[in-house]
Amino acid sequence: MAATLTNDASGQPEEDGQGGHAAMSAEETRLSERSAVSCGGVVYRLAGETVEVVLVQLRRRGSWALPKGTAEAGETLEQTALREVQEETGLEVAIVDSVGEDHYTFTVGGGQSRVDKIVHHYLLEPRGGDLSLHDDEHDAAQWFDINQAPRHLTHDSQRMILGRASQLITERANRAAP
Repeated sequence: MAATLTNDASGQPEEDGQGGHAAMSAEETRLSERSAVSCGGVVYRLAGETVEVVLVQLRRRGSWALPKGTAEAGETLEQTALREVQEETGLEVAIVDSVGEDHYTFTVGGGQSRVDKIVHHYLLEPRGGDLSLHDDEHDAAQWFDINQAPRHLTHDSQRMILGRASQLITERANRAAP
């Protein structure tokens, strides 16, 4: 389920097509390295016969993404996911399942440091709140039909996470059906 990504010359992540790191030059291998962990997930609701999910629009790029963010000291992965999703979407949510992990690599500091990142994604249901209460890191938080949402997501790895979430939602609905 994990996708490993690296940055291309424009700074945008790209897959190597093999599910692993793209070939690196000798210069790239001398970069300092660190790891980072983020948590977030797929918030979903039933709207009649339709399943809807929340995406957030990133202020600095205008692109749409799944809500996620970095852990604060002492937080569990689950606590981080709940807090970050509430901050980014304005919704109070509850975890109903684990969706999977997303692995990727990017550079910072003008290309001087490489970050290996893992994002833990959860399937989440809204319990309260309002999308208008999203944080100022985002231009918007919005519900999308789950079948239309993938075309708005920038990264293939997030489309894969959304696909897995869709499978989990279907499985939950089948178990609940009489």
